[in-house]
Amino acid sequence: MQQSLSGARSVARLLGGGSRRLSDLLFRGFTMLLVLFVIVIIAAVVWVLVSNSMPTIQQFGLSFLTNQAFDPVHDVYGVGPAIFGTLVTSAFAIIFAVPIGVGTAIFLVDFCPRALRAPLAFIVELLAAVPSVIYGLFGFLVLAPWLQSTGEPWLQKYLGFLPFFQGQFHGLSLFSAGVILVIMVLPLITSVSREVILTTPPAQREALLALGATRWEVIRHAVLPYARIGITGGVILALGRALGETMAVTMVVGNQTSPIGPGLFNTGYTLASVIANQFNEATPGLFFSAVIEAGLLVFIITLLTNIIARILIYRMGHRVGGLRT
Repeated sequence: MQQSLSGARSVARLLGGGSRRLSDLLFRGFTMLLVLFVIVIIAAVVWVLVSNSMPTIQQFGLSFLTNQAFDPVHDVYGVGPAIFGTLVTSAFAIIFAVPIGVGTAIFLVDFCPRALRAPLAFIVELLAAVPSVIYGLFGFLVLAPWLQSTGEPWLQKYLGFLPFFQGQFHGLSLFSAGVILVIMVLPLITSVSREVILTTPPAQREALLALGATRWEVIRHAVLPYARIGITGGVILALGRALGETMAVTMVVGNQTSPIGPGLFNTGYTLASVIANQFNEATPGLFFSAVIEAGLLVFIITLLTNIIARILIYRMGHRVGGLRT
């Protein structure tokens, strides 16, 4: 009797184990199918961009990156000013957003009253969810007119000896686009920096405090060195958004080609604004191919920034794991 019961249990275990193995295989196959689906989508996007860009790649080659004219009338295309505008506005955004965002994160973690930490953090994260068109409307209706009447004249009066703040006041300019991008990437930098700073081991803070260090010295020597890789990853993610931002920048950048120079008050283009302005009017041929190649450049730039960000985030996780062990 006992032998029959034990045999029945062994058979049940075998059957149960087989069903579990089957379910594992099915689940593994399903997840692999999802991964392949994502890879196919990315490959299809790359194929569409590259194949439709081939006419201008063959016609203009690398000169497409430096040509000043985007002229559908004479079938002469180049995105030199757009690349310049993209780099200038993105660099402006990162230069000013990084210290403000990291400083805000430090305040939220170390100096903000406990009762206000959660509400302020929620507000910062809420700003990241605001649609870009809302930022664009704010820039077009409020920021650009104020800059043209007050902000840019003030900068030229007191900082006019710098080449960045010379020229006519347009309101809609590279400077306006840079300021809008600062506002847009601030929540991302602040949120990532805050989360990374929170991962700093309390033992590091307490050790320096026990040695008589001030709160600033604790932040400088314990918090920032520990969090610098994660903060850098957040900055690169913000840079990726700034490089690819379309609607808000298109509404405030001016969308008129100006000579390439250091002046921030000039109107200009970005790669994304070229696509937004020209796509509906693009006719088959070199015109359409030029617009698609501008999209290919945005894709390449965004892909590179995300790859760098993932590498830095991996290094941060590896380092944190090594310290904890």
